[in-house]
Amino acid sequence: MSIATASTTPAPRLPRERSDLVVVGAGIVGLAHAVEAVRRGLSVTVVERDRQPVGASVRNFGHCCITAQRGELLDLAVRSRTGWLDAASRAGLWAPEAGALVVARSATELAVLEELREERGADAVRMRTRDEVGDALGRPADERGDLVGGALLPADLRVNPREAAPRLAAWLARQPGVHIAWGTNVTGVESGTVHTARGPVHGDQVLLCVGHDLDRLYPDEAEAHGIERCRLSMARVEAPPAFRTDSAVLTATSMLRYDGFTAMPSAGALRSEVTGHSEELLAIGANVMFTRLPDGTVLVGDSHAYDVTEIPFQDEATTALLLREAARVLGVREVKVTERWQGVYASSARGPLLVRDVAPGVRALSVTSGIGMTLSFGLAAATFEGALPVSA
Repeated sequence: MSIATASTTPAPRLPRERSDLVVVGAGIVGLAHAVEAVRRGLSVTVVERDRQPVGASVRNFGHCCITAQRGELLDLAVRSRTGWLDAASRAGLWAPEAGALVVARSATELAVLEELREERGADAVRMRTRDEVGDALGRPADERGDLVGGALLPADLRVNPREAAPRLAAWLARQPGVHIAWGTNVTGVESGTVHTARGPVHGDQVLLCVGHDLDRLYPDEAEAHGIERCRLSMARVEAPPAFRTDSAVLTATSMLRYDGFTAMPSAGALRSEVTGHSEELLAIGANVMFTRLPDGTVLVGDSHAYDVTEIPFQDEATTALLLREAARVLGVREVKVTERWQGVYASSARGPLLVRDVAPGVRALSVTSGIGMTLSFGLAAATFEGALPVSA
């Protein structure tokens, strides 16, 4: 399913009535807040410049990475998991509780997983043998020599990133008191009013969920938080015939990117080990992981490059490196690519979240750490409960 394209969508009409909440941005964070508002009986207007979701919310793995978070982010992620399952039930989303499989190909990688199990418990981190991991990957029994084991993180969820935001938006549009204005560019915001190229939209509260594009409306706030655009090399490939798991598959490079893993005692040794045998992966900021879509194809990625402006060019060598490493994990000679694209999300070295009140009744909220899918519904619940600390 997808939202109708610009050529078939009628010109948007802005609501005449005032809404309890105006959400700017129909990405997953904005839509999660709209869903939470509806759950609380509020009227909502969502304003989105594009005619369908095309940003970070549809360009990612669809992996709700719960267990690998830490501290306050873990609390938000756990809360978000409940919100995702509730939204999936309401809107008919594909959201299997398939968990994430972390593959260990060295004793050091396995040590990090064992340490996480000791901290979180055997229910949250379920250790797997070499053969259990090999079976999940679909590897023949005689081609598992590089595997030493792994761990299943059962709390993690899977969604289809190409359908989740469009389906949520379509469900919202059918609810009483909800209006979605697609193809409507915001030109300015003040207390109680969102100014657009089609006219004003009025609301008691305004929430700006525009990710890295906050600098288009509030450049000083974006610059103060050090928001950059993180570019990702992504691809969709045909699944090897024996690969069937719905679990997200993570590797050593994944363990070097998430706080739940990097806080473990063996994380330093793991970084040194990966630097020794795969320095080229670290040079591109690799998180070699993959997830299966409902049609059986597999999303593979990704690399990370940072700049204030999103540069459109993709390095073929980067994509080739990611695909070769994914093929090694899968135990196949190569994978066949059917699509490639550039992902993008907001990033900041100063913190994973920007939560700032930019005017009375106007709040900007951007996830600046690449885990918007993971945190979205938890952030929405915390926003309405007044439990989300405002950034300094």
